[in-house]
Amino acid sequence: MEFGFWHSPFIIPLGAFLMVVIIVAIASFSKMRERELQAHQELRMREMEHERKLKEMEIEKAKLELERAKLSKNA
Repeated sequence: MEFGFWHSPFIIPLGAFLMVVIIVAIASFSKMRERELQAHQELRMREMEHERKLKEMEIEKAKLELERAKLSKNA
């Protein structure tokens, strides 16, 4: 009687080990993807805040230019 690969005493421990490795890899990839999405979201929030500040500065600049134009007109 010849024993094949499937009758090897190492197949069950090897399968269990591979299963653990696969589960850990899936969990690691999931956490990595979550951190990546969180970083993209944070970057987008910073970009939006920066755009808001730029618009506020443009409005303030326009107000100052208008006041300067009024003062030069009156003088």
